Amino acid sequence: MNVIIAIMHDISSSNSPVGGSDPLTRMLQSLRLDGLEYGRRHLSGTWAYSFPEKDNAYFHFIGGAPCWLLVQDREWSELQTGDAILLPRGDAHVLASAPDAVRPPFPAWKCRPIWEDGYDPEAARENREGLLFYGSMRFNLDRSHPLFRCMSPVLHARALIGSESLILPLLDALAAEMVSRRVGAAGMAARLADVLAVQIIRSWMESGTLDDGAWINAARQPQIGQVLAAIHEDPGGDWSVGKLAAIAGMSRSAFATAFASILGDTPARYLTDVRMQQAKQWIMRDNARIAEVAERLRYDSEASFSRAFKRVIGMPPSSYRVGKR
Repeated sequence: MNVIIAIMHDISSSNSPVGGSDPLTRMLQSLRLDGLEYGRRHLSGTWAYSFPEKDNAYFHFIGGAPCWLLVQDREWSELQTGDAILLPRGDAHVLASAPDAVRPPFPAWKCRPIWEDGYDPEAARENREGLLFYGSMRFNLDRSHPLFRCMSPVLHARALIGSESLILPLLDALAAEMVSRRVGAAGMAARLADVLAVQIIRSWMESGTLDDGAWINAARQPQIGQVLAAIHEDPGGDWSVGKLAAIAGMSRSAFATAFASILGDTPARYLTDVRMQQAKQWIMRDNARIAEVAERLRYDSEASFSRAFKRVIGMPPSSYRVGKR
């Protein structure tokens, strides 16, 4: 199932840290999510599964018995029944019935097709059987985008209920569809997972828990923030330092100095990085021809674009063509 959702389309509250039409909100309005695949699995007894690092985000909903989560070098944390988590950067992690359930190396997760068999909620409560709903979701931005670097590796739905009244009803609705035998239950659960992921990100943004890193500070700064929004909205635009300075309402020299002091990089290098991230998405997701991408990003030749791409991404653009990875 492919469901595309605008993450921040309807944020307009002036009380929100990112409300109104500030530059950060402008950038978030273009952030989109594709639901790629979904599945669920009965889990009984002692179990543990590993999920490898990937470019796409992970989504998990915990049904039945609680379980435990281990992300990279962090400590184990317990996930309660009825909670949902989003790993926006697709970090490697382990889910287990208990921290000492299975010793490493943990077996890789293999999910049954969604709704392959029924699920009896009464038996699950009695036997403390687990049920895990799994989703793989893809953003239209590369995981190296500065917005994702600002996010925590794991976002918990229930931790954000206080700032988003819609999360609890969505969790309840997803739990109901998980045990439903009604026609279309699988599709309903998948769509609810998409919407819930959107709400998790929106609530996280509005909760004011953003890391105060250089990029966030720059995005919130009125003059430089407008420049970042313009670049991210149109990476292939005919940008020059002079045009970007005009957006900021500053002279070229004052703009270049302010930009570098906040972001630690020149406007030209930042623009190149954003363009190469966008190029990677066009090549991987749309299977765009390299010559076409070079032209869209205003490079004089495919060769000059390929050199820039390899310098920024670390691999030639041909490596990201469909079927070559």
